Amino acid sequence: MIQDEERGEMKKFKPYQWIVFDADDTLFHFDAFAGLKLFFSRIGIIFTELDYQAYQAVNKALWLEYQNGKITATQLQYRRFESWGQALQAAPEDLNSAFLSAMAEICVPLEGAVSLLDTLKGRVKLGIITNGFTALQEKRLDRNGLTAHFNFVVISEQVGVAKPHPDIFEHAWQLMGCPKRNTVLMVGDNLDSDILGGMNAGFDTCWLNSTGKPVSQEIKPRYMVSSLHALAQLLRADS
Repeated sequence: MIQDEERGEMKKFKPYQWIVFDADDTLFHFDAFAGLKLFFSRIGIIFTELDYQAYQAVNKALWLEYQNGKITATQLQYRRFESWGQALQAAPEDLNSAFLSAMAEICVPLEGAVSLLDTLKGRVKLGIITNGFTALQEKRLDRNGLTAHFNFVVISEQVGVAKPHPDIFEHAWQLMGCPKRNTVLMVGDNLDSDILGGMNAGFDTCWLNSTGKPVSQEIKPRYMVSSLHALAQLLRADS
């Protein structure tokens, strides 16, 4: 059984034609600090917690602008390394590329992700909608042998808009062949981008709330699970 957030009760999980996942912190661990430390170590720099705090102060603000459509993916990737580029006399875009390469090396699937995807493959059609960047997403899927599991991977950098913008969900829906919207389940860890975006697209939604965040009174996913193992158990029970 799975909690039905829409009705406030326990409800049997219904079958879906499509299950679409977010990538970062839904299928893959995303440890930006570890990736930055690895990247900077390769150019002889010890990247500290204070450095990370300064980086995040810039990066988080840029991500909000990106998700709100105020800047492009290219601008985000350039501007978050602009001060480091000045300090190191290096091109910010080169620093960003090296960082994404490091992240592709260290990002591993979340516990239960591979077994869940193996279970789903061939039973339902699978997709990814991510606000990440192409250089990371494609390498990461390939390194973990997961590329063939998915019928499509929609990356905001390629589409030109980020979740929760409706256009990225409409683009994915068209790639699915325009099925009935309630036969699509969107699974993600972020209420604002994944769940709200999926709800506005007419999809059923499942919130992966692995950290026990408080339930929102404004954004109400149809389902909530605490782990991918819990989702896999529900799907096996309904097979």
